[in-house]
Amino acid sequence: MSARTTVGRRAKPTAPGVDYRVAVLSTHAHLFAVTLTIAQPAARQRLALPVWIPGSYLVREFAQHLQHLQATQGGEPVPLRQLNKNSWQVEADSSQSLELRYQVYAFDASVRTAFLDSTRGFFNATSLCLRVLGQDQQPHGLTIVADGMPADWQVATGLDAVDVDAVGLGRYQAADYDELADCPVELGSFWSGSFEACGVPHRFVVSGAGGWFDGQRLLDDTRRICEAQIAFWHPDSAAPFQRYVFMLHASGEGYGGLEHRNSTALICQRTDLPKLLKKDEKPAALKATDGYTTLLGLISHEYFHTWNVKRLRPAEFRRYDYDSENHTELLWFFEGFTSYYDDLLLRRAGLIDDATYLNLVSKTFNQVQQTPGQRVQSVAQASFDAWLKHYRVQENTPNATVSYYTKGALVALCFDLTLRAEGRSTLDEVMRELWARSGGGPIREADLARALKRLGGRAFDRELRDWVHGTADLPVLALLAPQGTKVHQDKAPLAQQLGLRVGESGGLTLKTVLRGGAAEAAGMAAGDEWLGVEFAPARRGAPTESWRVLKLDDVAQLRGQRQKLTAIVSRDKRLLRCALDWPVETQTVRLAVGDAGLLARWLAPAA
Repeated sequence: MSARTTVGRRAKPTAPGVDYRVAVLSTHAHLFAVTLTIAQPAARQRLALPVWIPGSYLVREFAQHLQHLQATQGGEPVPLRQLNKNSWQVEADSSQSLELRYQVYAFDASVRTAFLDSTRGFFNATSLCLRVLGQDQQPHGLTIVADGMPADWQVATGLDAVDVDAVGLGRYQAADYDELADCPVELGSFWSGSFEACGVPHRFVVSGAGGWFDGQRLLDDTRRICEAQIAFWHPDSAAPFQRYVFMLHASGEGYGGLEHRNSTALICQRTDLPKLLKKDEKPAALKATDGYTTLLGLISHEYFHTWNVKRLRPAEFRRYDYDSENHTELLWFFEGFTSYYDDLLLRRAGLIDDATYLNLVSKTFNQVQQTPGQRVQSVAQASFDAWLKHYRVQENTPNATVSYYTKGALVALCFDLTLRAEGRSTLDEVMRELWARSGGGPIREADLARALKRLGGRAFDRELRDWVHGTADLPVLALLAPQGTKVHQDKAPLAQQLGLRVGESGGLTLKTVLRGGAAEAAGMAAGDEWLGVEFAPARRGAPTESWRVLKLDDVAQLRGQRQKLTAIVSRDKRLLRCALDWPVETQTVRLAVGDAGLLARWLAPAA
């Protein structure tokens, strides 16, 4: 393990027809400088910047950040014109190389685009590298130079290195544009460590961590995740990649990840990182915090995607169309089933116990149950509409759609427990069957149906119809009962009982009013500020009782046992009175260990 050095890999060089040079123009202005050289351009060479990045299903218009595009041949300008929002055409002499220079503004700290300041840099090629249309399948070169870069910065990427120095600066190559687009680059003075999992080298780099960060624990726990997953997919064979890179940015606020073919970009809250033990602390203090468990779940999720969506992928993603939406109804499988296995494989790797795992399942179950949109959209429809609804969250989102992550995870659980209850197979075997039958390539829902039938001994058409294409409740609790779980009913949080999602920073603001709830029936609306409550006089002649409220607990405390109240809200600078009938108490589910022996048949790793 090393905190400051990298290994200069050497790949067999291939003369690239398309070559990019990336430099830091200004960390303070957040500008990358890119030079693109095309060895043999077309006479009318078209170029385009993607409008989205695979794995994040929203048109993000990366071209908005591209500026000062210029084209030259032999040092002289050549005609260049923009064709539409994200593509250009150059009138070129096809007998000599064409050079394009431009800048990209990079100040989005997410995993999806590009970022640059004095502390770190990061980019996906979909944000920085213009596609050379007609030459997408040619070898692509990427050279990262030290120009403008702080002296102590390093480079981390999953790209094959051709000629790089000890810190990773230099020349890399990709077989084609798809590979280039699928290998993000991290720049900075980051922490770096390494390990092997099932013989495969893995590197983990972390930016933004404090000196209290326990890097060795993160490496050890991640190695256990990787070994569990490689063994899951390949009990008798090797992983389909030669190395892997984790790139984690620890920030004050933030969470997320994006999968790639042999790497992943991750964001977590800095406080979620594992901490070194203090001198007077005992090993019991190593128990994972909720935040660290969430981080391990994120790592597990994105690593599982290395198989389930990067290789085993929807047939619609056989070739990406970088210029528009790529619709599929299968995100419930590729994101939802991955969400099922991310926590399950944490359990099988021994990183969480049965109680913690069941608590995570409870959370997922309650999230789905508390989303009115599950009655509006099936997970197949939600998958297709991801471009419009999942990534465009607004106040009505919970009423209009369901997450293909959470409900998809429950669909996976239902298939797994049904297969186990019938005694013929498991979902683990179905996943491996899909991998083997497709050659780790594109699949359709029909392929899943065939695998379920072959291994399960019967057709699962009804389950696919009801669970995937329907909106009825899933039989989660009924299927969990025989697996050694206990089901407890707890009182739902007050916001859920009222049919609200709120913000309580400096006042009580309604973020969402859930369909069919008491708040909706009272006429309350998203965006309202709930200022106070009024109660009818307790006796004739007494004054109306009025109170200021700052949080929901104030409402519950002031209500006492009264069933009716008037909510005073501010909307568009007007004060409105909403007659609210207090709802009947609702419940949430809490799963607990009942029979540990039965649970082990499901949760323990296969022998």
